[in-house]
Amino acid sequence: MKFTKIVGVTIVSILLLSFWQSWAHSTRGGEALSGQGWWSARRDSAGVAPDPVRWRDTAIVQVYAAPTYGWRGLVAVHPWIILKAKGETRYRRYEVISWGSDNVVRLNYTLPDGFWYGATPKLLVEHRGEAAQAMIPQIDAAIKSYPWPQTYRAWPGPNSNTFLAHIGREVPALQLDMPANAIGKDYRSIVNPVGLAPSGSGVQISVLGALGVTLALEEGLEVNLLGMNLGIDVNPPALRLPFIGRLGFDNVDQQQER
Repeated sequence: MKFTKIVGVTIVSILLLSFWQSWAHSTRGGEALSGQGWWSARRDSAGVAPDPVRWRDTAIVQVYAAPTYGWRGLVAVHPWIILKAKGETRYRRYEVISWGSDNVVRLNYTLPDGFWYGATPKLLVEHRGEAAQAMIPQIDAAIKSYPWPQTYRAWPGPNSNTFLAHIGREVPALQLDMPANAIGKDYRSIVNPVGLAPSGSGVQISVLGALGVTLALEEGLEVNLLGMNLGIDVNPPALRLPFIGRLGFDNVDQQQER
């Protein structure tokens, strides 16, 4: 009983500290609770994506995530993927959005690296050159095979994070390590609770994205309880925490060194 109490207090403390850190970050950045209406929030380029004209002769694939709009930005992120093949001078941006159409999978909804309703996008994955060129047809096929193109649920999924996780599973070369606060990334059909982790580099057991465990090269060890994820990553080293996502070394720096 004493051990159970210690574990419970520890988990609650981690959750409270993680939420406090998320709140502090949003206050400093003025992103999550700015009071701005969605119609006036920033949607211009954040200046992160390489100039596609200048890099005409280079294939590029990038994945971004930004805090969701309003109070939900304290606990979750919205991700998207952009890509262009060698010779192309424009990016294609794909993501899942719940409003405006029966088909939730959208192409070029906004700028490739635009602010997400005032929130600054964070680069999660970047590949350039031959590696990016080789995976683009696989990414296109994964987008077409997404199982829930007309369904959206903020919790526990399927949602925008479920969409990117599907691409990650179908294209392991992407090395997509989604943050712990990407709520919905662990969503799986009730008839298919066991399979690849979102990165495609390990295994996952998940009951509708609300309860499960993941063990993988990219994600490390992560436990999911009601969509709140706790874990330890070793590639590169970091803590995986609810609300703030990741505390430790940056994945993109690691990828660029490979």
